[in-house]
Amino acid sequence: MGEGLTFQQKELDKVLENIGRPKEKRVPIDSKYKRRSVIVISGPTCSGKTDLSLVLAQSLGGEIISADSMQVYRGMDIGTAKVTAEQQELVMHHLVDIRDVNDPITVSDFFVEAHKACESITARNRIPIVVGGSGFYLRAFLHGIPSGPPSVPEVRKEFEHEAETLGVEVLYDWLQLQDPEYAATITNRDKQKIVRALEIIALTGEKVSAFVWKYRPLLPDYNFHCWFIHRPRSSLYSRVEERCDRMLEDGLLDEIEALEKTGMLKNPSACQAIGYRQGIEFLKTDRSPEQYEEFVRVFKKASRHYVKRQFTWFRKDPVFTWLDVDLHDIETASDIIMQDYMSW
Repeated sequence: MGEGLTFQQKELDKVLENIGRPKEKRVPIDSKYKRRSVIVISGPTCSGKTDLSLVLAQSLGGEIISADSMQVYRGMDIGTAKVTAEQQELVMHHLVDIRDVNDPITVSDFFVEAHKACESITARNRIPIVVGGSGFYLRAFLHGIPSGPPSVPEVRKEFEHEAETLGVEVLYDWLQLQDPEYAATITNRDKQKIVRALEIIALTGEKVSAFVWKYRPLLPDYNFHCWFIHRPRSSLYSRVEERCDRMLEDGLLDEIEALEKTGMLKNPSACQAIGYRQGIEFLKTDRSPEQYEEFVRVFKKASRHYVKRQFTWFRKDPVFTWLDVDLHDIETASDIIMQDYMSW
């Protein structure tokens, strides 16, 4: 299938033998032995990462580190499906609401903050559970900050000029021709990443997809237990469209208007995030019923395409074990992950 490891039925049978026993007996934590282990939960949008991570954290005595590139920003709540205040009361969360939207975070910032959080959690004999669908952030967390060549101002300026004169979509088309694998992991409007990718290719002659993490092992700091949870595409697409509808009912457009007033447009990543970019464009229109209908269509289409990119990003990463949570359900998936954790 070209994917990472997939959880097999015989392994599930072993786990099912333990299901039904009291959880306090099922998970005998040896905190000294487990203090350097980290559970990493990834998966496409709407796969159930949040629900799974909450069950795991409460069962194992863990704390959650968000690896969502947009949940770091205060005010980006509805459009990011951010964990609620009630959920944060149940389980301690890190790297949520740590920046104002006009203060962009970089992957290097994320790496430093996430590893600080790990150290803090393990120092208290708790278990770090890293959760998110941002493949770029998770790879940096697991393998280290990408070691691309230093930026050359003259080269970068050239590509930025091309983006201004020809349009960023044209540069994205160039990137697709030169490195389709990396291009599939980003949007055609993410100017910052497109320009940087083209700069790396121009400076090194290497594809970004081959250059950034090629031959990079997992960092030795922790014992990583990495899982990619997923569902059949048809199930995910249905869940994605339902979530889009809920976001709109909950006031996504009002949220976007408020964020625009606090400097969102100065943050190139935040204003290009799915749902927010489409909402920003819609708010510039006359807001007729026809324009609203088109906005919703484009919003849902972009969300479905993001699911595809998430599958593409993780498909060739061997460190993740794939787990179908439509087949196993969240409770069983939690047991599978806990049993794997305790077996190390």
